[in-house]
Amino acid sequence: MRFILPLMLGLTLCGPGLAQTPEAERTIVSTVVAEHDRHIDLLERIVNQNSGTLNLAGVRATGERVRAELEPLGFDVRWIDMAETGRAGHLVATHDGGGRNILLIGHLDTVFETDSPFQTFVRDGARATGPGIGDDKGGVVVIIAALRAMQAAGTLEGSNVTVFLTGDEERPGVPLDVARRDLIEAGRVADYALEFENLATEGGAEFGTIARRSAASWTLTTGGVTGHSSGVFNDTLGYGAIYEMARILDGFRRELPEPNLTYNVGVLAGGTPAEIDADGFRVQASGKTNIVAETAIARGDLRTLTPEQDARARARMEAIVGQNLARTTADLVFGDDGYPPMAPTPGNLALLERLNAVNRDLGLPQMSPFDPARRGAADSGFVAADVDTLGGLGIAGGLAHAEGEWVDLDSLIRQSQRAAVLIGRLSLGE
Repeated sequence: MRFILPLMLGLTLCGPGLAQTPEAERTIVSTVVAEHDRHIDLLERIVNQNSGTLNLAGVRATGERVRAELEPLGFDVRWIDMAETGRAGHLVATHDGGGRNILLIGHLDTVFETDSPFQTFVRDGARATGPGIGDDKGGVVVIIAALRAMQAAGTLEGSNVTVFLTGDEERPGVPLDVARRDLIEAGRVADYALEFENLATEGGAEFGTIARRSAASWTLTTGGVTGHSSGVFNDTLGYGAIYEMARILDGFRRELPEPNLTYNVGVLAGGTPAEIDADGFRVQASGKTNIVAETAIARGDLRTLTPEQDARARARMEAIVGQNLARTTADLVFGDDGYPPMAPTPGNLALLERLNAVNRDLGLPQMSPFDPARRGAADSGFVAADVDTLGGLGIAGGLAHAEGEWVDLDSLIRQSQRAAVLIGRLSLGE
């Protein structure tokens, strides 16, 4: 709690031009502090509720716990069923008190399914570990804590807020256009979007997220004429599937590089035969040293910062694939499960400047934009083309997606205070 005093002193300097009165913002600050233990308890309860993406009942149960928090604040809460995509669904809560609409984005699911050994919240002082504790259950609690503080200060009443918590951020349902249809529509009618994934930190400094790269999958299949290896490279057998695969992947490595672009190869197999499973996660192959490979398969991802970079990279990849070695074939297919980029825009940067105005008034350090090459994709990418968006407003921590995922519980206070003040100011538009 060592930062409370400068926060309170900073707020005494607030002027009349703010979106909310200094008195209201002081109430926000003190309410978040007073309710800190309550929100740690809430975090523990929702972390201990397994909500791996494929645990549909667990995702819905987590949504019901959130519903119980938001309805008493005056939110109209509904559940959007996503059975047609093979997923549990999404929670959407609306509070129309007038003013500009602020869309708050997070997710209920985690990467830890019911068979994971990592299932339990454990606290050690200001540090806690647990499955999905930062990604994104800590972010969900930041949203709830911020809205409760706004209600206590009287600023929620006049605010227009939409909370959209997806149930399949970690493993989206298909078709993706159905899975993200409602989120995209919410973005189109919003004036601002705030995303509550993990806060970006480095060396004790905290950063704002004004950009995220995309995430798209691709599958490359090469074919060759099989036969005795004594004939490899000749006019009859040519080079075989593995040499063609090696040519293409090395071509990607040599010809694609540019800032903020990556293209990982995650799995690869080649031989006679070779095949990939229906989910696209496992490949297997067999062969002998004296047989020219008939088939090779590789799967990977593509991450870009802007739609223009994405189109440029895909076109270049396809051109490289098309330059076949003798007697080989190659087919590149991009998946339909991709996350679009959250490109850096002047509007996003302006939102960070608004957050930094809050930081100044709360006595907190200024936040610089975080390197987008070091952030993963998120649901904010689906709305960023339509609305100014700021990400990374969730809790601080580390080891996301890994056993031992942890958070700094003190950051729950800072992030909730920041969010509550920012939401109110943005909704009032002053």
